[in-house]
Amino acid sequence: MIFPSTSPDVAKKLDQEDDLSHFRDQFVIEDPNLIYLDGNSLGRLPIRTMNLMGEVIEKAWGNRLIRSWNEGWIDVPMRLGAKIAQLIGAQDNEVLVTDSTSTNLFKLVIAALRSQSNRNAVLSDVLNFPSDLHILEGAIDLLGAGHKLRLIPSQDGISISSNSLEREIDDKTALVCLTHVAFKSAYMYDLARVTELAQNAGALMLWDLSHSVGAVPINMAEANVDLAVGCTYKYLNGGPGSPAFLYIRHDLQEQLMQPIWGWFASQDPFAFNLSFSPSSTISRFRVGTMPMLSALALEPGLDLIIEVGIDRLREKSVHQTEYLIYLSDQWLAPLGVKLGSPRDASVRGSHVALRHPESFRICRALIESPPPEIQVIPDFRAPDCIRLGIAPIYTSYTDIHIAIARIREIIEDELYLHYTDERQAVT
Repeated sequence: MIFPSTSPDVAKKLDQEDDLSHFRDQFVIEDPNLIYLDGNSLGRLPIRTMNLMGEVIEKAWGNRLIRSWNEGWIDVPMRLGAKIAQLIGAQDNEVLVTDSTSTNLFKLVIAALRSQSNRNAVLSDVLNFPSDLHILEGAIDLLGAGHKLRLIPSQDGISISSNSLEREIDDKTALVCLTHVAFKSAYMYDLARVTELAQNAGALMLWDLSHSVGAVPINMAEANVDLAVGCTYKYLNGGPGSPAFLYIRHDLQEQLMQPIWGWFASQDPFAFNLSFSPSSTISRFRVGTMPMLSALALEPGLDLIIEVGIDRLREKSVHQTEYLIYLSDQWLAPLGVKLGSPRDASVRGSHVALRHPESFRICRALIESPPPEIQVIPDFRAPDCIRLGIAPIYTSYTDIHIAIARIREIIEDELYLHYTDERQAVT
């Protein structure tokens, strides 16, 4: 895309022409001197969520007490799952909100590998979120059935060659487990093509949608995806630690059995039978009692994304990430900053990685500079990535312009030298 100049007037004009700009007012944005570009780690708080939680705490918990379970709470995992299904092109009965992303991944990996007893290879890549790889390693160790994890290498640290992927999938592959949008580089796989490659070889395909759901269009039905997991506190704005979700294609639900036989996974939880009889629906992948407050806090964020429409969000996201890359090329590249994400928007998610040897201290300067300086919140990913998340439902073009201008200032004036490399618990 071609932008006329790096002038702030361009950003201002783009904001004025943005037909989604009014949705920004639906979120809590109190500090005008804070630019938030970390919605790919934790989304902003919807105002509707604040209002809802007061009502839930006062009326549902405070007044109705345990009666609230029969007044709607018991159905929340499926009701929220049906809303997420709208965002990923799935049927209502194929998505369940429950547990954490890691727990859901563990359940699906165990179920998948047990159903593929004649195959021993598990395939992933070096760009995958390390926690996903740890779950795969742990599941393989627990099963003790001789499975081997193979990781596809990356030639550039940004993307994975489709040829490499095709070469690695063979008749020994039980499961292919990949992240749809890479957490560091934002490289986005062709979900339908990779699913087809796995299934043609007789493998099951399991996707992690954590960095794509709510940001890019996904169509599970069209791609005939087998399994997926995803978190809800990034682009879905569900709140810190909000419950995750899992997807299981309808025809696989009775074929697969998860390893954690909790009471809500049973056919009739309140019969209190002493032996386990699994539900015939996706509920067999539930475990225990849903943390209801955090589950209900997720719903307003989902409603907002559905209201805007994922195609409109994607269109704005592409334009905004292109604008960010344009400014970086003009201002930051001459200062030694390299692009750590694909230039091709068709294979890029909704965040952009910028690479610099001093990325960590640059991030500290962005976040910790005292007033009256503008503060910018990105995040750092080792060894050298400044990750800038575009959440188009509330990110403005002016936000992007100010953030890149601030990075330029910090590098040009060597302001990062005022900060140490000492790491906090969360970076």
